[in-house]
Amino acid sequence: MMTYDETVRYLYDSTPVFEHVGASAYKEGLDNTQALDEHFGHPHRCYKTIHVAGTNGKGSCSHTLAAILQSAGWKVGLYTSPHLVDFRERIRVNGVCISEKRIVDFVEQERSFFEPLHPSFFELTTALAFKYFAEQQVDIAVIEVGLGGRLDCTNIITPLLSVITNISFDHTRFLGNTLAKIAGEKAGIIKKGVPVVIGETTAETRPVFAARAREVGAPIRFAEDAPVVRSSVALPGGGREYRLSDGRTVCGELSGDYQEANMNTVLTAVEELRRQGIALSESDVEQGIAAVSGLTGLMGRWQRLRERPLVVCDTGHNVGGWNYLVGQIKAQPCRRLRIVFGMVDDKDIDRILAMLPREADFYWTQASSHRAIPAAQVAGKAAAIGLRGRSYATVGEAWQQALADASPEDFIFVGGSSYVVADLLALPKAG
Repeated sequence: MMTYDETVRYLYDSTPVFEHVGASAYKEGLDNTQALDEHFGHPHRCYKTIHVAGTNGKGSCSHTLAAILQSAGWKVGLYTSPHLVDFRERIRVNGVCISEKRIVDFVEQERSFFEPLHPSFFELTTALAFKYFAEQQVDIAVIEVGLGGRLDCTNIITPLLSVITNISFDHTRFLGNTLAKIAGEKAGIIKKGVPVVIGETTAETRPVFAARAREVGAPIRFAEDAPVVRSSVALPGGGREYRLSDGRTVCGELSGDYQEANMNTVLTAVEELRRQGIALSESDVEQGIAAVSGLTGLMGRWQRLRERPLVVCDTGHNVGGWNYLVGQIKAQPCRRLRIVFGMVDDKDIDRILAMLPREADFYWTQASSHRAIPAAQVAGKAAAIGLRGRSYATVGEAWQQALADASPEDFIFVGGSSYVVADLLALPKAG
């Protein structure tokens, strides 16, 4: 029998992994997913589900919804991607990762069935998650879409509620090169009679969602039309305080300006869940949003790793994410701004580089992913538009140099890609 490390290596080596190889791992269609689902007896029908899609914010929203449900006493499955440090982060029950043994047993027991199918890594992982949640007898599972929506293998579920956070440009090779086309793919999770909450829209995307909801008879609610969150402010020690439409203020653990929109989406979703008969008190909501990371294991969302110098990492990796991040980075008081930065090959590097603060000292790097853009290439593009910095072969080298250069009053930001953050968090003394 394989060890856990051998099993994870087998999954990576024998199934196409989007995070590692990009386009060649993307499988259009649900044939494999349906075959796996039938083989395992449609396990997702054993529990309630919430389906979350969107370009940005779906991880924060998924984890926050799970934290609120846990605070209310529900047994909650949570399926998200990608992982940052350990594969097991993808599949959790009440914040606890699936065991190494369960993953080893699944592969050992089922490989004779699935190997002839040649499933993708994500198809197989999704089947494992759905089966595991049924075995654990969860009450409800929050399921995050992997990529897109319409053809994503999570889209076999019929949830209590669908949530689409927002739309911006990402994965355009697969989802389309206009916001309307991308919205069309995300709207594919909207199902007959299932309420859907839309977090943020644009003039291009709103009609797409409205049309799809009409087509399938799904009640639709646009969170921005009657915002539950009126305003928010960053708290000095991290987190945010939110002023709600009913006059209350609540404190959320997650930092980052972008969390205001996420929180509005989440609290609108909570209202819809209550309409579906899910009992969630105000106290449950407050407890959940105050302790998301502890309850669910969320990492990498404006995560503070040190105070002197202040070190923050964030997984924002596309134009929509950086629209928020740039403002927040610039607003952070510091003697000198230092940014450890790398990207992967399917992102709009030119647009994002153009957004970066000119005054920063940059440490260009590359994550350990095969899809990472070489640090020297990032540095070359950056130098051409007047950004100053040096390139480093690994995230660890870039991080160590930034830390060595920094005074206690400096601010170090690490990001550009989930994989850069993953490499940072895997370092022994990064936190």
